[in-house]
Amino acid sequence: MLEIFGLLAQGFTVALQPFNLMLIIVGCAVGLFIGAMPGLGSVNGVAILLPLTFLVPPEGAIIFLAAIYYGAMYGGAVSSIMLGIPGASTAVATTFDGRPLAKQGMADKALTIAAMASFVGGTISVILFTFFAPPLAHVALTFGAPEEFALMMLAFATFIGLGGDDLAKTIFSICIGLVLAAVGLDIMSGEPRLIFGDITGFLHGINFLVLAIGIYGIGEMLWTVEENAKAGGKSMLSEATLTWQRTKNNIKEFLGTWKISTMGAFLGYFVGIVPAAGATPGALLAYGIGKQMSKEPEKFGKGAVEGVAAPESANNAASTGSMLPMLTLGIPGSPTTAILLGGMVIWGLEPGPRLFTSNPDFVWGLIASLYAANLFALILNILFIPAFIWVLKLPFTILAPIILTLCLVGGYAPTKDMHDVWLMLLFGIVGYLMRKLDYPVAPAVLAIVLGPLAEPALRQSLLISSGDPSIFFTRTFAGPIMVVALILLFMPVLMLIYRRLRGGGKRKAPSESAAE
Repeated sequence: MLEIFGLLAQGFTVALQPFNLMLIIVGCAVGLFIGAMPGLGSVNGVAILLPLTFLVPPEGAIIFLAAIYYGAMYGGAVSSIMLGIPGASTAVATTFDGRPLAKQGMADKALTIAAMASFVGGTISVILFTFFAPPLAHVALTFGAPEEFALMMLAFATFIGLGGDDLAKTIFSICIGLVLAAVGLDIMSGEPRLIFGDITGFLHGINFLVLAIGIYGIGEMLWTVEENAKAGGKSMLSEATLTWQRTKNNIKEFLGTWKISTMGAFLGYFVGIVPAAGATPGALLAYGIGKQMSKEPEKFGKGAVEGVAAPESANNAASTGSMLPMLTLGIPGSPTTAILLGGMVIWGLEPGPRLFTSNPDFVWGLIASLYAANLFALILNILFIPAFIWVLKLPFTILAPIILTLCLVGGYAPTKDMHDVWLMLLFGIVGYLMRKLDYPVAPAVLAIVLGPLAEPALRQSLLISSGDPSIFFTRTFAGPIMVVALILLFMPVLMLIYRRLRGGGKRKAPSESAAE
């Protein structure tokens, strides 16, 4: 333990050098705006700025790119809350409650809660990284396809109730999402499937951001245009304000979510260290479990502060967790850390267990920089809230074209394919119609995120076991996770049956008493 504190102190001497400190602040600021731009996200931001790092020493390079990564995790919540457009897939769960809060004139509350929860998630995850890196890396290495599928099943089970009491509509929404997730090339045979004839644009599948931006960006805009038609073109959010008293109240309200924020941090971190899992499943899983932990689950989807705190804490924790397998095992935990891994190789560093002994300044300088980046990202996010509030006060006649432009850019950026832009517009109309017909959108969006992760894990597991499904219950980690997932999966159905039986009994009572 004392040795770790000594190494961490050595890391701070590296991270707090004036040049490296400047790189942390600049990286957080750049990452904040990259994360807030729909379609960009941390992956594109780090990839674009990676060549600049060849001008600085490796320690400064990794500190700068990690700060961008952290800033982008914070920034993804901004467009989700302000415009209803997820800045990245990691922030889609924040849209569910962040956007309703903004529409109720409480954008400052949503942004403050998101910033504070991100800070809590980042801090807890860095502490876990500092003290438990080697054993957790070995645990992550034992996670194979069966464990990954069990985690995906747990995520599905937690959001089965997100659609409210109408289970039929929720299950239908999930099935639609899973069908869309299956579009593209079969992962085993390589044969095209569900490509609607010979439309080549479907061969690369349906990009998640195209669906999310279409449903939550275009669909939200169409819905707002209809709702705002009688308001003379004024912004529905013009009452959004920011005062010192409101800020204090927002921070006080955040303190009431400490249990859910802590849960999101631990859950996000442990999902993040699983290779190839990433922050998105962690955020979605935290949102679903956060709803079940809440004393007022009916508020989720309508502007619950816990619905903002849980995913934001989880996705920041997962971003730190995904660095652990990269450094200790040489296995990237997310697309962004895959780019960081490539940068390390270019800088002449070999990721793996020996990195901690052969290049301690590099490793511990990075770990110490995460503490600093977490603090500066919080400060910058809080300072920029007045600017974000100002955007909400723009008349809707100005805001609508800006939203549409950002959606078009965000839909085109991931694949550079006009097919995805047209598809995004179609999804926007579908999202608008789903809202009109009162179909839950969240389960469909989450299914298309988890579907491409769950399918290969399922098929690989069955190949390993020669088709025997007991592999999901006999392995050390997969078994307990799968049992919990099945319990959560069938609980809404059992509760629905119980309520109906109980309601039937109550309706019988008057007639029985009358007969007597």
